[in-house]
Amino acid sequence: MIFKFLFKQQALLILGMLFFSGRSASAIMISYGKTGKIDYNIKTGTFNVSDGAKKLFLNVFSQAEYQKTLLSSKTYDKINYTQTSIKNRFGNGIRHTFWLRKSGLPTMQQIFYTYADKNYFIIEISLQGVDLSINHIVPLNGNLIDQGNLDAPTSLFVPFDNDTFISYNTVPLTANVQNSSAEVTSLYHDQSRKGFVIGSIDHTRWKTGVITTMDGDKKISVQAICGYTEEGITRDKIPHGYLSGVSVSSAKVFFGAFDDWRLGMETYAKLNRVSEPPIVFKWDKATPVGWNSWGAMQEKITLEKVNQVTDFFTDSLKSFRIGDVAYIDLDSYWDNLLKGGLTGDYSKLKAFADHAKSKGLKPGIYWAPFVDWGFAGGGNRKAEGTDYTFGEMWTKVGSGYHDIDGARALDPTHPGTQQRIAAVINKFKECGFEMIKIDFLGHAAIESDHFYNPKITTGMQAYKTGMEFLLKQLDGKMLVYAAISPSMASGRYVHVRRIACDAFKSIKDTEYTLNSVSNGWWQTYLYNYIDADHVVFSDQSDGENTARFLSAIVTGTCITGDDFSRQGKWIGTARRLLNNTEILKILEDGKAFVPVEGNRGKSASQLFVKELNGVKYLAVFNYSEGANDFNIDFSRIGLKLDQVYGTENLISRKKESLKNNQIIKLAAKDATIFKITLKP
Repeated sequence: MIFKFLFKQQALLILGMLFFSGRSASAIMISYGKTGKIDYNIKTGTFNVSDGAKKLFLNVFSQAEYQKTLLSSKTYDKINYTQTSIKNRFGNGIRHTFWLRKSGLPTMQQIFYTYADKNYFIIEISLQGVDLSINHIVPLNGNLIDQGNLDAPTSLFVPFDNDTFISYNTVPLTANVQNSSAEVTSLYHDQSRKGFVIGSIDHTRWKTGVITTMDGDKKISVQAICGYTEEGITRDKIPHGYLSGVSVSSAKVFFGAFDDWRLGMETYAKLNRVSEPPIVFKWDKATPVGWNSWGAMQEKITLEKVNQVTDFFTDSLKSFRIGDVAYIDLDSYWDNLLKGGLTGDYSKLKAFADHAKSKGLKPGIYWAPFVDWGFAGGGNRKAEGTDYTFGEMWTKVGSGYHDIDGARALDPTHPGTQQRIAAVINKFKECGFEMIKIDFLGHAAIESDHFYNPKITTGMQAYKTGMEFLLKQLDGKMLVYAAISPSMASGRYVHVRRIACDAFKSIKDTEYTLNSVSNGWWQTYLYNYIDADHVVFSDQSDGENTARFLSAIVTGTCITGDDFSRQGKWIGTARRLLNNTEILKILEDGKAFVPVEGNRGKSASQLFVKELNGVKYLAVFNYSEGANDFNIDFSRIGLKLDQVYGTENLISRKKESLKNNQIIKLAAKDATIFKITLKP
């Protein structure tokens, strides 16, 4: 096998001698897009990236840790080059391979993928040798050239998941400031919107971190690190797992410079969708809307109460449908309706599901398949539907286990975990549920000293194993909704992903949710839908209720959460807002609005826009305790500066004209939405 591998390498090297286009004695020039260029120095193992005459990324090199030593592409003394035409999911392009060799070291390959019609490139690093064991590869390490000169550049923090009420953040880069982001970052200027996007586009083996740093001399460096763990971000308490063999490759990493960083992030999300196509069944039905019990009912679930909610939807929320469909979803504490535990009597749950269907609604259920809530009771408890104890199934981490959110992680590769999943999912299918909300999925992605399956050595491999097994049990029978879950890696496995952590009724809940939409709206192109979590009205002010409702509309779906089995202010609010068919039409395509402004730190953009069927929608939010005036700058929302537009306020239903720099007044803790007709 080794001889065959070496022969193949030699053949490729000979082939590579045929390619001299763009090559000098020490440099190879690679083109991408219309004007992009990669200037690779084969004497130094470094490269520069430019767009025409404009320098973008300088002195870039690659690294990998080998036998506890950090190798660099600059270390190698022999570099050869080959190129091959390719046709893959991204299009027709060229695969450029630099072969780096030095006696006593594994061979390093720096592989670039370029496309004539795409203004970005992709890079991956591969090491070849004997008995390699590697947990740290850096495909990109170099200096970004800031494209602005007036304001400090912003570095975007993207969380690894949406647990512990974590927020996105926009970090102003000033001297000696560093920002570590999970999987992807953008470095941009809010006013010009020019920016870079750097991020991984595959997530089945590695966790990737993108580290942006400005040093004391105001030079900006970026590292994309495969094998990145940090407890406050990835939740791991131990280093990343090792990948082994005669060949170990990094994740593919994307690099692009854009006139609008928002377009760059959308391009990145779409590329992830292409790189890792969904394995969950294709969703061709309507945008999901409906109700979830965790918003207000929580532990008070009874069969009588959830049937009353179903009847309320039938009698009072007749218009709250997309494509005549709405879901009634039971969250945690649905086991109040069980007899005999998870493998016991589900007759009450089936009765609920049957009742919902009889009213033309779709029943949903909730579960966290990769956690043990009862771990405080010890490891000798037998796991439902298996012959294993929970202690055998716990994910091993160092000298202990992985506990977060009051739950202990279960090893996704363990047969006991899988048998338990199969047993419970089979019960759900027998009841006739048509939606499942799965939660605490991050527990399945945690790094472990060793998984039950010895072929699985990293958290992301374990996550892939667990999610693939779960989907096999679901067998295409249910809409799959992820609550707490990895941000990027879940796109293959679910239809809907909650964009943030739990949010309830206050203006601060709305602001928290929209922080994630302001900085993560682009995930609307990674998932079928992103969701703003249960919308709770309760007894809040009308303005706060409007803001909370519109936060869902801006995100792209709407799941409400009040306890409609009892009377309260929320009943009238729901009838007024959730039956607004003009606003509900905006959800038909299921796509999120785009933020108008970045640079809001852990707050959120106050303006969001979306264009649909010749109409532009503008949502305006006031998160503050006092009234505010909002200047509507047409140049920021994509309208013609010299044109006056007809608008309708879809909350007040007032029709009026809108001109450039017009002031919109909003009361404290309020929001509104305008329908702007684009034709004169």
